[in-house]
Amino acid sequence: MIKIIKLIIFTFFVVYFASSCAMTTTPAPVRLSHGVDESSGGLPSYIVRIANATFYLEKTGGGLSSMVDKDGIDWIGFHKEPGSGWKGEYRGFPNAIHKQDGSYFHAMNAGTDPARSELTVEESDHVQIIFTSANGKWQGQWDFYADRCDFTMTAVSPGYKYWVQYEGVPGGEMDKDDFWYASADNKSHLIDEPFKGDLPAPEWYAFGDVKSPRMLYILHHEDDEYPDDYLSRPYMTVLGFGRSVKAKHLTSPQTFSIGFVESTEHQQVEHTLKGILDGLAAPTSGR
Repeated sequence: MIKIIKLIIFTFFVVYFASSCAMTTTPAPVRLSHGVDESSGGLPSYIVRIANATFYLEKTGGGLSSMVDKDGIDWIGFHKEPGSGWKGEYRGFPNAIHKQDGSYFHAMNAGTDPARSELTVEESDHVQIIFTSANGKWQGQWDFYADRCDFTMTAVSPGYKYWVQYEGVPGGEMDKDDFWYASADNKSHLIDEPFKGDLPAPEWYAFGDVKSPRMLYILHHEDDEYPDDYLSRPYMTVLGFGRSVKAKHLTSPQTFSIGFVESTEHQQVEHTLKGILDGLAAPTSGR
C-alpha cells in the first residue's frame, strides 16, 4: 500500500511539473512590449511580436515604422531624418492621411501630425490599439493576431478621403532582385513594373525578394471599384489602395491586413489570403 501511495504522489508531481514547464516555456502567440525603434531614429513604439513578425507601431504618429521578419530583416525601413525622403522619412504603413485635414497614421516625421493612442485589448492572442487624430476626426484601429496585423480606418473625417499605402523595402533593401504578385494575375512582376487600375477581389498585393523565403502581403478586406496603383521609387515601393497618382479615393471605414507568408509561390500566397477572409466570414461557435 505504501508503495502505491508513493507511486501516486510521484506521478502527481511529474504531471504537475511537466504542466508547469509547458506553461512557462510556451510563449503567447501575441506579445506586447513598450520601447523604442532604434532603426527609426529612436521613436517610442508599441512592439508587438507574433509568430513570424515583429511590428513597431510608433506611439505618436500611429503608423508602422518597422516590420521585422524571423530573420531580423525590416521590410519597411522608416527613418525620421528630415530630408531623407524615399530613403527613410516617407516609408511606412498605412500612411493614410496626407496634407488634407491633417497628416495622420504615419510614423512620426517632420510632416506628421500627432494622434493619441489607447490600448483597448491586451490578451495572449489579440492586442488592439486605437489611435485618434489630434483634431478628433479620424480614428484608426490596430488589431494584432497570431498570424497578422489588421488596420481599420474606423472613423473618416466628413468630406475627406484617404488611401492606404505600403511604402517600404522588400527584403530589407529595394533592388533588382525584388518582385511582386497581385490579385490581377498569377505572374511574377519585376519590382519596377508599375500597375494601374482596380484590383479584382479579393484585392491584394505581395512583395518579395529572391534572396528571401517569404513575402510581405497587404490584403484589402472589402472590394471596391477604386484604383489600387503601384509604382516604384529608387529606394522604396509606393503601393496605394484607393490611390491614383496623388488622388485619394476611400471615403468609408475599411480594413487591411499586413503580414508575412512563409512562401514565394503565388498559389500559396493567394491560398493564405483567401483563407484569412474565409476565416473571418465563418460563423462563430454557438450561432
